Amino acid sequence: MRRAAKIDSNQVKVVSALRAAGVLVLSLAALGKGVPDLLCAFRGKLVLLEVKDGQKVPSARKLTADQVEFHKEWADVPLHVVESPWEALKAMGCVL
Repeated sequence: MRRAAKIDSNQVKVVSALRAAGVLVLSLAALGKGVPDLLCAFRGKLVLLEVKDGQKVPSARKLTADQVEFHKEWADVPLHVVESPWEALKAMGCVL
């Protein structure tokens, strides 16, 4: 039996900021296996976002082994690790 997806405490704020800027957001957190947390679409551009909690110590923000492998396999796809709503908006091209 699969447990409920565990998300970082700031993910709700990140998703709210993205949606307020007009970004379509689909949570992929329940997929696990290194798949990034969010699939986002903005102005015809698709981006994967891995949300990490910037308030945690750096060692707690590291990518898991599965995440590292996913990033390697999907290296040609826009994929960003973000720690704040501002970083997520920047990754989507919503802010300069």
